Amino acid sequence: MELSFGRPDSLAGRIPQEIRCYDFLDHLGIEYWRVDHPPADTMEVCQARAAVLQTRICKNLFLCNRQVTTFYLLVLPAEKAFKTSVVSGQLGVARLHFADAKHMADFLDLHPGSVSILGLMNDRQQHVRLLMDRDLKKQAWFACHPCINTSSLKFKTADLFEKVIPAMGHEPTFLDL
Repeated sequence: MELSFGRPDSLAGRIPQEIRCYDFLDHLGIEYWRVDHPPADTMEVCQARAAVLQTRICKNLFLCNRQVTTFYLLVLPAEKAFKTSVVSGQLGVARLHFADAKHMADFLDLHPGSVSILGLMNDRQQHVRLLMDRDLKKQAWFACHPCINTSSLKFKTADLFEKVIPAMGHEPTFLDL
């Protein structure tokens, strides 16, 4: 795996969701580094990608309430455990669970295994509420997939909070996990 600056030289074989991520970041003037790799479908595999990026990675969980009427994207450091009771308690909602692939595709234009905060750029109707662990604000770099789990990106956390999230129109709710 090799660390590269910016978008790939060739977009051949790249899916539209991934290309939109590069277009979005470039439009915002975000400097980012990229590593291409085989599918990263477990947190253990993702940790190897984090070593190449020289930053920590995050879990991105697509959740919903029991009634399947409210949807959430939870972003938390990879080393932290997801405890539904803790998140539900801080939100004041009934038990949360993983949302289905159909809603993920409908709202975020993403597929299981490729969930990313960048998918919120596709949620123009604000169906999904962004939840973030408060500790993420303390790190210098942020890493995520460009809406496909065969590449990973890193960019400044300040750019995430000052440019990326405002451009997506999703105000984060910070949790203590």
